[in-house]
Amino acid sequence: MPDDDVPPTGPLDALTDVDGIRVGHARVPGDLALSGTTVVLAPTGGAVAAVDVRGGGPGTRETDALDPRNLVQRVDAVVLTGGSAFGLDAASGVTAWLEERGRGVPVGPEPGQVVPVVPAACLFDLGRGGDWRARPDASTGRAAIEAAAATEPGTPVAEGTVGAGTGAVAGELKGGVGTASVRTACGATVAALAVVNAAGSAVDPRTGVLYGAYGAGHPPEPPAPALHEAARRRLAELRAARGTGHFNTTIAVVATDADLTRAQAQKLAGTAHDGLARAVRPVHLLTDGDTVFVLATGRTPLPEEPTSALNGILAAGADVLARAVVKAVRAARGVDGPGGTFPSYSDLYGELPGKPHDNRNDHHNGTP
Repeated sequence: MPDDDVPPTGPLDALTDVDGIRVGHARVPGDLALSGTTVVLAPTGGAVAAVDVRGGGPGTRETDALDPRNLVQRVDAVVLTGGSAFGLDAASGVTAWLEERGRGVPVGPEPGQVVPVVPAACLFDLGRGGDWRARPDASTGRAAIEAAAATEPGTPVAEGTVGAGTGAVAGELKGGVGTASVRTACGATVAALAVVNAAGSAVDPRTGVLYGAYGAGHPPEPPAPALHEAARRRLAELRAARGTGHFNTTIAVVATDADLTRAQAQKLAGTAHDGLARAVRPVHLLTDGDTVFVLATGRTPLPEEPTSALNGILAAGADVLARAVVKAVRAARGVDGPGGTFPSYSDLYGELPGKPHDNRNDHHNGTP
């Protein structure tokens, strides 16, 4: 695709380019902890939500509520968390925070009588810091949503080894959090936040180029052959020392300001997985729990004949998710500790032009 045909990114190239969406990260404390939680907070009144689960080993909460055939119309937050199934406890902290503010599905005559519906998905990072029991809980979820609520609209999103991406691994490299956005021809913003913890690889073994970079609008420049060969040798050494076999999962939120129905949001969740398939190979394996949520705030109306505009939004969902994966891997920083050695892409290939900023002063509440 010629560069002139590439849609413009949002001002931040981040999920928070969707007006009203805020993001907060929190990290599990402790020297042997390498896990955390990321919360995507919808505007007051919530957002139309959907989900598409394609991995063979998902860990999720409240995903059935998002089926367009079911009762719940809007949700106030989505939780992405480490800690495998244990880490889903983080959603309890988010649920409590929302209830305290009267946000949720009304179930009684009084304003505070609500049940917040908080969809969540987890990834496997158990023991990656050295302590098997160092994983997110309700306090981590509360810290993450408080971090989100403390931000102003349009705040940049910390990327790399933060939040749910703290202990993430992408193939044999350190994974993490990445985010991207685009403005479509109909005026809608579509954005993605990905937590990349894939069993498959994000890197083309023939060249060292990140798979997702191939569709970014211009041909990626591969690393020098000698540098790539040195990276391959280093990864082979670590693989031999560590052995094979670990569980993973890439989880993501795609958000848009387009006024989508629940069925249209469900379609967007499905097409967004195409971006994940471009950026990670192989994908959707039995040891992955790959899950994509969608939030649609409805602030940008669709044209009277919406088909063309919807097609652009669906295509954009795949594009921004692929780019979010690339940014996550490039922003991550490597770890070397009792839970294992996982170098980052930049450890092996150096700092490349355009590498996004990552939060190298990550506090417990996820605030840079």
